[in-house]
Amino acid sequence: MDFYATLGDPCAKRDVLDKLFRAGMTGIRVNLSHTSLDKCAPLLERLYWPAARAAGRPDAHLILDLQGPELRVGELPRPIPLREGDEVLLGDGGIPVPKSILSAARRGQEIAIDDGALLLEVRRSSAAVLLCRVVRGGPLHSKKSLSLLGAEVDTPTLTDADLDNLALAGRCGATHILQPFVRNRRDIDVLRQTLDGLGLREVRIMAKIEEQQGYGNLDVILPAADQVCIARGDLGNTLPLWKLPAIQKDVARRCRKAGRPFCLVTQLLWSMEQRPVPTRAEVCDIYNGVLDGASSLMLTGETAAGKWPVQAMEYLVRTAGEALKGE
Repeated sequence: MDFYATLGDPCAKRDVLDKLFRAGMTGIRVNLSHTSLDKCAPLLERLYWPAARAAGRPDAHLILDLQGPELRVGELPRPIPLREGDEVLLGDGGIPVPKSILSAARRGQEIAIDDGALLLEVRRSSAAVLLCRVVRGGPLHSKKSLSLLGAEVDTPTLTDADLDNLALAGRCGATHILQPFVRNRRDIDVLRQTLDGLGLREVRIMAKIEEQQGYGNLDVILPAADQVCIARGDLGNTLPLWKLPAIQKDVARRCRKAGRPFCLVTQLLWSMEQRPVPTRAEVCDIYNGVLDGASSLMLTGETAAGKWPVQAMEYLVRTAGEALKGE
């Protein structure tokens, strides 16, 4: 079974990477929604691959998580406090957001930000700006995810930034590409053709299921992808949260039936971003995910931004080990 960390400041140190490998880590994810592979390449060459070789893991995985059609808030000079009931502008003269959101949003629709931590309601819309009311407030930071609930936003499979990153993937030793917001088989085919053109036929494609369209097209996505990733963050933005467990179970069942390995990700040990010990619910979640057939588990903020990255990996690996004993 594979256990992945997400690269970030807390684990971008040789001694921490050494400890993560000793704890059972088998690979690392680079989130290219927040950086570029060009910027990460020196760190990978200087720290990650030497740590992998020292741990006896020259076959360690390097997973590149593309930006893809994901929608995000633009750069902000500083965090913006959003207070419930306040009005806020998105677009020209306000919070920078992709133009595709501006053209798709309509009065009465809701916009979830940062995996649903913040929620806005569209009051007025135009091609250049949206006037929104804050339904659920909190601090807004740069580059946080956006989701226009109940609507499909027209975006390309691969952005210019994705193509730039893919051009460097082979040189950096990438083994997997994590393709976000897969909507249909065509998204997989476009990426596959791009990888083939770069001479990267051995690189594996992990299709992220994180929206309703992708879930609805799962039967045609499964044969095209090498693996599936059940990405519960944005998937949980597209439906009431109490419906998410059934979706996760269904995707897992269909992956097992198709013989397609799947990865489980998002908030596996979310509390460990701040605490050295997880909740009982979190370890039960991991245990049940392994029993459902997950072939890999991935930590995100726990290692990319959390205070206890090594301890989080230890809990992840040990809990999964207990589940594997019980199978």
